Amino acid sequence: MGAEQLCLMPGIDEKQVLNALIKELKVYRSLKVKEENLKEQKEHEVTGLFPTLRNQEAIYELTLHQIDRALKNSRDELEYNIIEKKYHTSCLVKDLEVCQEIGLKKEEGYEKFPPLFVRN
Repeated sequence: MGAEQLCLMPGIDEKQVLNALIKELKVYRSLKVKEENLKEQKEHEVTGLFPTLRNQEAIYELTLHQIDRALKNSRDELEYNIIEKKYHTSCLVKDLEVCQEIGLKKEEGYEKFPPLFVRN
């Protein structure tokens, strides 16, 4: 009689996790842009620049802060710096630029942190 291991959780598909991570980081990037735009509108005392059907600002703000908190508390400093430089900006940043800023060779970045340097 062979021993059979019981599993409470199904296996994790790394590719699905990676795709979900990249999708959320792109959403995070767009929420950061939205936050910057709202700050700019408030500074210039302009409201209602773009019409909306319903007010979801509180949801977007909460999502942004919770993703930010999760990134800060679950990643080491180097990983957080990579994410910050690559996804905390409103423009697309090349992997080579990120690696140069933090002092990594591009190949080293792909080896150590492959999910963060997925080619879009």
